[in-house]
This record gives sequence, C-alpha cells and structure tokens, in this order.
Amino acid sequence: MTSLTGIAPAGQTKLIVQGEHAITDDPDTIISTLLGSCVACCLWDDTVGVGGMNHLLLAGQKIGSGSGYDMAGVAEMEVLINAIIKNGGRRENLKAKVFGGAQMLETATQIGEDNARFAFDFLKQENIACINSSVGGTSARALRFWGATGRVNMRLLTETPPEPVAPPKPAAAPVGNDLELF
Repeated sequence: MTSLTGIAPAGQTKLIVQGEHAITDDPDTIISTLLGSCVACCLWDDTVGVGGMNHLLLAGQKIGSGSGYDMAGVAEMEVLINAIIKNGGRRENLKAKVFGGAQMLETATQIGEDNARFAFDFLKQENIACINSSVGGTSARALRFWGATGRVNMRLLTETPPEPVAPPKPAAAPVGNDLELF
C-alpha cells in the first residue's frame, strides 16, 4: 500500500509531522505524531480494515483566493480521504477521531481552537461521524493510531515548570572602612 508521504512496513511505526499523512491496512502498523496546537484526524473504514492519519497545521489558512474550499486543511483532508479510498476504503464507511488543538502559546489568537473547529466542521459537512476526540487544553499530546482497526493511544504531555536560567548571584562583599557594627 502506498501513501503520498509514505507508509511504514508491516508491524512498524510511521511518524508523521505537520502537513503529512500516512495510511495502512496492516493491523500491526502504528502511525504516530506529536501535537500541540495542530490537529490530527484519524480516519478509517473498519469494514475493510484501512485507515490513516494526517497532521493539520493552520487548517484554516488560505492557500489561494476564492471560496472557503481553498483552505489548506480541506486539501489535506481530501488527500487523506482519497488515499484511503484508493486503497479499498469507502467514503460512506469512514469514521473519525480528532486530537490536538491545544493552546500552546499565551496569545490572543486561538490557533488550536480554530484548528479543532475546522476539523469538526469539515467532518460534519462531509457526513463523517466523529466518534471520539480529545481537543483543547494547554498540554501537547503524543498520539499512536492503528489505522486498520481505528484503535488510538493518546497521552497528554504534562507541563513542567521551566528550570531557572542561572542561580541568583550572592550579595557583593562590602567595600569599606574599619567601622565594625555589632
């Protein structure tokens, strides 16, 4: 089986990054990714045992002028769906799980929320049932997906406080005279 960004050999793990996708029909092959504000859509057809995952970066970003259908996320979703169909899946049998969309930066823009909203809106418009999701919050996620079965293992990567850059400097010794205070 092939995919535009590659497929792991049977029984192995394929890591995908922003803008990539992978598909598999092998129940022992795992597709994995790390997510912050990005969103991953896991799609599969369990009637034939084929599925895949993409890693959407700035899903609502325009890639041209015109209607809303020129968004980068739409193109990435369609590429994943078409790859699954090309390998035996049927669009009407697709199920979805959505992950990511965390608020990773303290900014006024809600990039993660926008990415998650895009994924849910797309799935609704395309009549693809989203049967599970974990979106939002402030923690990154590690995701493993078995595309042939739809099984997902998701782990929140908890926040850790930053380590101090340098220890505080000791106070300087007084410079001075012979006066002694007691």
